[in-house]
Amino acid sequence: MAKSKTVVKTPKQKITKAYMKRYWQLYALLLLPMIYFFVFKYVPMEYVLIAFKKYSIVQKVWEMPWAKNHGMEYFIKAFSSKDFINSLRNTIVLNLLDLVIGFPIPIIFALILNELRFKLFKKSVQTIAYMPHFLSWVIIYGLALQLFAPTNGLVNMAIMKFGGEAVPFLNEGKHWVGTYIGLGIWQSFGWNSIIYLAAIAGISPELYEAASVDGAGRFQKMWHVTLPGIKPTIVVLLIMALGNVIGSNFDRPFALQNNLVMQNAEVISTYVYKAGIKGLQFSLTTAVGLFQSVVNVIFLLSANWLSRKLGERGIW
Repeated sequence: MAKSKTVVKTPKQKITKAYMKRYWQLYALLLLPMIYFFVFKYVPMEYVLIAFKKYSIVQKVWEMPWAKNHGMEYFIKAFSSKDFINSLRNTIVLNLLDLVIGFPIPIIFALILNELRFKLFKKSVQTIAYMPHFLSWVIIYGLALQLFAPTNGLVNMAIMKFGGEAVPFLNEGKHWVGTYIGLGIWQSFGWNSIIYLAAIAGISPELYEAASVDGAGRFQKMWHVTLPGIKPTIVVLLIMALGNVIGSNFDRPFALQNNLVMQNAEVISTYVYKAGIKGLQFSLTTAVGLFQSVVNVIFLLSANWLSRKLGERGIW
């Protein structure tokens, strides 16, 4: 009779088995989101091929004929379109202005809130600052129209009452850009400050006590203790923001734009809507969307690499 072989487990295998036996519930919970991402994020990725093929509603994506120029026809067509180039330029300009002007505001707001000692006043300010986040951009545009309309807007009426001239906040390109950035900051800075307040709450009180012993004032504590304490959080959020330099939400620009400012207000998301959904150019807009996604990933990876080179933690 053949002798049965006994399998001898290595210490590493024993540790792995004990670990899985102890924490298998966590992996079971992870299974559901993994299935979600696979079904709704990865399976539909085959339709990216539409960017390289001539779209046909009656054919499956693998059956569609390839586009001209080795499948690059619609990429060439996009970069030959003045409308796309204009929307790309506007997207980059508006997002960079959002980043440069809007990114520091939640940090400053969180630092100021952290210094407030009157709790009732602090909570009231927080609540008021968070509220605009829950308003849709359609409602915000309605408010902006009542405030910034050229003739009967509240702001322009006040300006004209004091002898000034009405400012075309919503009807002239440069003023529209300023209004767009300002409304975006107003809508989001309170909500975005939450994560910085959470990071500040995690700073050890002993650091502030040590700074007080050394004779540091409130501003010095803020500069030398609070800011370094939330620096990793700032870096991670900055990397994520840089990864969206040529990305843009649809609702904000679409709600605020009008025919008088389209030269400054048309962005990639609204261009894709108008050319793709309304114009039925599905291959062209899929190519534009693919280009947008690839560039965003490149920016994200580059920003993460640079942060790690500079000694920061990065996203991964």
